[in-house]
Amino acid sequence: MNAPLDPQKFKDPRITAKGEKRAAVYFKKLETLWFNSGSQCNIECANCYIKSSPTADHFIYLTPENMAPYLDEIDEMYEEKIEIAFTGGEPYLNPHMLRLSEMALERGHSLLVLTNAMKPMMRPRVQKGLLDLQARFPDKMTLRVSLDHFTQAGHDEERGDGSFDSALTGLGWLTAHGFDLHIAGRAMFSESEESAREGYDALIKAQGWNIDAHDPAKTILFPEMDESVDVPEITVACWSILDVHPDSMMCSSSRMVVHRKGEDRASVLACTLLWDDVQFETGKTLKESLGPVQLNHPHCAKFCVLGGASCSA
Repeated sequence: MNAPLDPQKFKDPRITAKGEKRAAVYFKKLETLWFNSGSQCNIECANCYIKSSPTADHFIYLTPENMAPYLDEIDEMYEEKIEIAFTGGEPYLNPHMLRLSEMALERGHSLLVLTNAMKPMMRPRVQKGLLDLQARFPDKMTLRVSLDHFTQAGHDEERGDGSFDSALTGLGWLTAHGFDLHIAGRAMFSESEESAREGYDALIKAQGWNIDAHDPAKTILFPEMDESVDVPEITVACWSILDVHPDSMMCSSSRMVVHRKGEDRASVLACTLLWDDVQFETGKTLKESLGPVQLNHPHCAKFCVLGGASCSA
C-alpha cells in the first residue's frame, strides 16, 4: 500500500520540507500551445486528470474569439510554426471545435487533438468537418485517442461499460479514412510497460490500425496521478542525481489556455495537469506567462521528473 503524502511537503514554492532549494524549470521556447476546449465530456472517467464529466463546467467552451489573440501572439513572437493542441473534456463536444482546428491549421501550425473517439466525434457533421480539414491540410493533423487499456475490461473499468467498443468504432473510422493516429493509455495496471506494449501491439494488429505500439511518442502510457500518495520533492540537486535536464520538462516549452467559468477572458496555465492550483496560473497573455515554474506539486515529481511523461507530441 502506498504511503500518504507527507503534509509538510510542497508547501513553500522555493524550499522543500527538508530545507533544500526546490527545482524550477525556466522557459526555453514555445513548442506546444495547448487549448482546453472546455471541461464537459460525454463520459465521466474514474480517474480523470481534469475532473471532466457531462456536467462539468469549470472550463467553459473555448471560442474563436478566445483563441485568436494567442495565435496573433505566436506570430509576433516566433517566425517558425509550432504545435497547437486541444484537450478537454471531450473537444468534439465544443460546437466551435472544427473552426478552432481550422484556425490553427490556417496559420501553418501542426494540430494535435486529444479525443475519446466516441459519439461526439462520430456525429456526421464532425466527421464531414474532419474529412474536409484532412483534405485541405494533409499531414498536419494528429488525433490522439484515449484507450486506457488494451482489454475491454480494463478500459471500461476506467471509462464505463461500452466505452471500449465505442472507441474501437471511432478508431476504425479514423483508420479507414487515413488519419494520423496515436493512442494514449495509462500505466495504472499491474503489468510491466513491456507487457502493456505487447498487449496494445496485439490489439492494434488485430484491428488494422496504423499505430506503433512500441513507439512511446505514438503509444503513450501515462503514469497514474494521485496527489495524496507520497512522492519525493524535486530539488536542484535532483537534476544531476537523476540525470534529467530541466529543458526536457513540458513546462519549459508549453503552456495551456483555459477559459474559467465566470471569468471574462481566458488565462494561461503553466501545465496541462495543474489546472486547479493558482500558483500555476501564469497570466492572461502568452508574453506574461513565460516565467520560471517552481516544481511545487506532487504531479511535477511523479508525472514529469520521475515519470518522464509529456502531454505534447
